[in-house]
Amino acid sequence: MHFRLDSETTAFRDEVRAYLQEVLTPEFEEQTYRSGVAHDDGFAKGLIEKGYFAPGWPVEFGGQDRGPWAEQVVKELMMRFDAPVYLSETTRMVASIIRAIGSPELQERIVPAAMNGDLTIALGFTEPECGSDVAAAATRAVRDGADWVINGSKMFTTNGHIADYVFLLARTSPEKPKHKGLTMFLVPLDSTGFEAQAVWTLSGERTNITFYSDVRVGDQWRIGEIDGGWQVLGLSLQDEHASGWGPHIARLLDHAERWAQTAPAEGCRPAIANSDVRRRIARVAMEAEVSELLLRRCVWMSEQGRHPVAEGPMSKIFSTEALERASQDIVELVGPDGVRSFLDPTAPEQGRFEQLLRFSLGTTIYAGTSEVQRSIIAQRGLGLPR
Repeated sequence: MHFRLDSETTAFRDEVRAYLQEVLTPEFEEQTYRSGVAHDDGFAKGLIEKGYFAPGWPVEFGGQDRGPWAEQVVKELMMRFDAPVYLSETTRMVASIIRAIGSPELQERIVPAAMNGDLTIALGFTEPECGSDVAAAATRAVRDGADWVINGSKMFTTNGHIADYVFLLARTSPEKPKHKGLTMFLVPLDSTGFEAQAVWTLSGERTNITFYSDVRVGDQWRIGEIDGGWQVLGLSLQDEHASGWGPHIARLLDHAERWAQTAPAEGCRPAIANSDVRRRIARVAMEAEVSELLLRRCVWMSEQGRHPVAEGPMSKIFSTEALERASQDIVELVGPDGVRSFLDPTAPEQGRFEQLLRFSLGTTIYAGTSEVQRSIIAQRGLGLPR
C-alpha cells in the first residue's frame, strides 16, 4: 500500500496549482478575509469553467470523469491556498445526495443548476441548544395538506445569508426516538418567514443563526422518506467525518520555514540556526505528513469500495488537533510578534501565524467535535458499547 500519486494525477495537481496561484492574488485574499465570507461567485464560476469544481463527476455535469485521487488533490490544494470554497463544497455535497436519492423532479431542477454555479446550498443541521448532538434537533416540520410548515432555528448556518437553499434537518415525528423522527428538506431561502442573523467567529468568519417562522414548503422539497432524515444526513456526514486538515498544517509549515530562514537584521543569524527552532519545525512537518497519510488512506479505502467508518474520524481528529498544537507552538516560537494581526505588513509573514492560530481553534468542532469523532471510532470502529 502506498499513497503516491500517479503521473497523470500529479500533472493535474500541478495544473490546478498553477491556476490557483494565478487567481488567488494577495488582493483577493485580503478581500475575502475582510468580508468574512468563504465564497466568491466569480471564483466558483472559474472553477466550473476549468472543470475543477467536481473533477470526478461525469462530463455532462461539468466534471472530467476523473477518479477519486483527482478529487483529493483539488481538495488538498483548496485548503493549501485557503481558497473560498466552503459554499461550493456544501452545494456539491447536497447535489450529490439529491443525485443519489432525490426525486426525479429535484434531480432535474437542482443538480444541473448546482453544478454549473447557478444556485448554492448551505447546511442547516446544528441548533443553538443541541451542540454536536445533531439528532436532538427541535426545529419542527408539521404536515399541512400538500405542504410542510417549519418553525425553529439553526446555528452555524454558514453562508445562509447568501445561499439560495438550505439543506435542513427537521423533526417531523416528536413522539419517535430522536434518530427516527427526522426528515430532510431543501428549503428555498427566499421563503416568507426565513431570517439570517450574522454571527462572527474567532477566526473572523461570518456564520449565521437562522430562524424559520411558519416557513411553508411543498412536499416536493422533501429529500428521502418521511422520518428517514437520519439516513439521508448520514450520507453527508460520511464526507464530513472523513475530512482532513493536513494542508492547513502544510500552509503553516511553509510560513514557519520562511520566517525561520529570514535573518532578522544584518549580521544576525536566522532563527533556523537554533536547534530548538529546527526541532519544533520538524515536529510540525511530521504531523503534516501523518495527517496527509491518514486522509489519503480514506481515499484509498473508498477507491477499494470500503467505507472509512473509523478511519475518517481518525483523520479528522488527528489533523485538527495537530493543527491546533502546531499553531500554538509556532506562535510561541515566533514570540510576541507572532500574535500581531493578520494582514499587518510589518508582522512576520503578514500575521498569518496569528490568523492560523485563531482558525485552528474552530477546526476541532467543525463536522463534529473531537469527542463525537472518538465515540464513532470507539463504537463503530472498535465495537465498544455506548
